[in-house]
Amino acid sequence: GNLKGYDILLHDYGTMNWSDVTRSAIAYADGGWIVRPHVYFYAMQDEEAQGRVHNTDIVGYTSEGRKLYLDSDGQFRKPGSLIRNPDLGRILKNIASEGIDVFYKGYIAERIDEDMKANGGLMTFNDLKNYKTVRSEPVWGEYRGHKIASNQPPGGGVMIQEMLQILEHFDLQAMGHNSPDYIATVAEAMKWATIDKDKKMGDPAFDEVPVAEFTDRNYAGELAERIKRGEKANVVRYGQPEESKDTTHVTVVDADGNAVSMTHSLGMPSGVVTRGLGIMYNGCMGAFDPRPGLPGSILPGKRRFTALCPTIVFNGDDPYIVVGAPGGTFITMGVLQAILNVMDFDMTMLEAVSAPRITANSNTIDVSNRIPKFVTNKLVTRGYPVSRSPFSYVFSGVHAIRIVDGRWDGGADPGRDGMALAI
Repeated sequence: GNLKGYDILLHDYGTMNWSDVTRSAIAYADGGWIVRPHVYFYAMQDEEAQGRVHNTDIVGYTSEGRKLYLDSDGQFRKPGSLIRNPDLGRILKNIASEGIDVFYKGYIAERIDEDMKANGGLMTFNDLKNYKTVRSEPVWGEYRGHKIASNQPPGGGVMIQEMLQILEHFDLQAMGHNSPDYIATVAEAMKWATIDKDKKMGDPAFDEVPVAEFTDRNYAGELAERIKRGEKANVVRYGQPEESKDTTHVTVVDADGNAVSMTHSLGMPSGVVTRGLGIMYNGCMGAFDPRPGLPGSILPGKRRFTALCPTIVFNGDDPYIVVGAPGGTFITMGVLQAILNVMDFDMTMLEAVSAPRITANSNTIDVSNRIPKFVTNKLVTRGYPVSRSPFSYVFSGVHAIRIVDGRWDGGADPGRDGMALAI
């Protein structure tokens, strides 16, 4: 659906044509892109320890994938290696010259259909031909007098709204940034939002998702009172597969006042590359819940929950913070803290995305290695299990822009490969 979504946005809001838009992508496909340390780390992480197939075995599942991504020894290409994908460059050129119908109804669709039939795949020519995008109004909320717009279910926007409305009942600035009180309070808001997501979040096309409950300010106030009384939320985990970190985020603001926060995710790689196309298909079907009758259960045509939560905070009617992140199930938690850092602690955008983060999508509070032990020791004495990451920058990769009095400042998470750039 990505290509069709981009085409609609380009038609409705854009000033360029497909040839303009794809020029850089074609150059990277033909000329190559350099394997960066973050890409290599992702490819080589110990998936077997989590009961999953190793990424090198996935990307090497087809001869096309092996040719693109693996060295002769069967290992993922090392940092600094150049990966060229001329097949992808060719179909991007076709799309640029002929339009997106060549993908959905033309020879690319036919080639996908042939490959699926030959190998027992489920996707068909008609699936591509009949695909329709879903367009919806954002989910609206408020935090400290600022309007907040984020994405509809099954995305993570309602979690952002719920957490912010819980935390509005606390003087976070007085607690001190990343103090024991601050971390415990924010962690409890994260846990309550996770509990509600697990119980209530499915695909609105299949199940009724109670968006009004996620965004109910009275309900948020009740949860805040429970946190103030010292209650600890209990997150029950069923070993559901975690969303992959194979995601990209782009935040853009222009001189005309337009603002876009867009998160793109492959979900996780399937390993399947159709010969001659250079496209690796999504493999995120495995992230559905195999048990029937639950919000995340697998069904034909169903969308699964994703933590993706591109978000815009408004100052009056003008964009103030434009934010989003890659990072699997940590995305909502990273975006939340970036917003708090700006709004409660008056950080610049670079400071906000660079500050040490925590996450609590279980009963354990996970912390960045830059959060001091004297802080986490106090959390332990309060009865919180704490897990320390060995990494300095972790729990999503937030990228954002702040707009103050018509001036922009951007922040690209130092733990990722992104950058803030004015052009």
